[in-house]
Amino acid sequence: MIIVDLSQVMLSNLMMQIGNHTNAKIEENMVRHMVLNSLRSYKQKFSEEYGEIVIACDNTNYWRKQLFPYYKANRKKNQEKSELDWKAIFECLNKIRAELKEYFPYRVIDVESAEADDIIATLVRTSSLDEAVLILSGDKDFIQLQKYNTINQNVKQYDPIRKKWIKHDNPERYLAEHILKGDSGDGVPNVLSSDNCFVIGERQKPLTQKKIDALIELNLEGKFDHSLARNYMRNKHLIDLSMIPENVKENILESYNSQDNKGREKMFNYFIANKLKNLMESIGEF
Repeated sequence: MIIVDLSQVMLSNLMMQIGNHTNAKIEENMVRHMVLNSLRSYKQKFSEEYGEIVIACDNTNYWRKQLFPYYKANRKKNQEKSELDWKAIFECLNKIRAELKEYFPYRVIDVESAEADDIIATLVRTSSLDEAVLILSGDKDFIQLQKYNTINQNVKQYDPIRKKWIKHDNPERYLAEHILKGDSGDGVPNVLSSDNCFVIGERQKPLTQKKIDALIELNLEGKFDHSLARNYMRNKHLIDLSMIPENVKENILESYNSQDNKGREKMFNYFIANKLKNLMESIGEF
């Protein structure tokens, strides 16, 4: 199974098209061609070893934001400051995602309240032990899933943008440190800092490697009387991909199973309608 982090693939292709021209008009046809060509190249490169492509999408109203209101709160603020037309960008990307779901033979998993992270983690954890799984994403959040890479299971991650494999010798240690450090990109502070520090522009309290080592040795799991226990559990719920709610996982698997044996019969007319002449020559490679 090849699981593609669609948002990352689409945004990286779009940014390549825009380049330094932040006020450039979004060329939908160009973005569509680049995204589809990327998927074609992934299938050609990896399908013999890893099998079918599954596309993981970010939905809206993330369950993490319901749990933690400041989750990714600064992203919208940064988009509003940007010269880029994010409304047009999202309209373009949403249209291409809908087309993939409608016309292509890939399972496209787009579930209410779920992020691509949830989809990827759920599929990795429920894949059969003898199935090789490749995660196509540069997101280091997925390093923690390499703990499932055992003698009987093969879980790998490849960054298709930087064209390099992402490996870690101790994914469980990586996760432990990640929980303590938080994730500034997602608006998750370190365990020493307040919930809203990023939103109000407050600097995080310094968390040294020595302190990290001591906290890992202490093991805050279950130590609810510790002064940092509350912030530790805050971060664990937001970062540890084993904490995905059961109903979200069930909806992901239901969507995955309902798309078994999707056909290719709509692809030809779709390529004609969207004037994908260059890709038409390689239609069999999708």
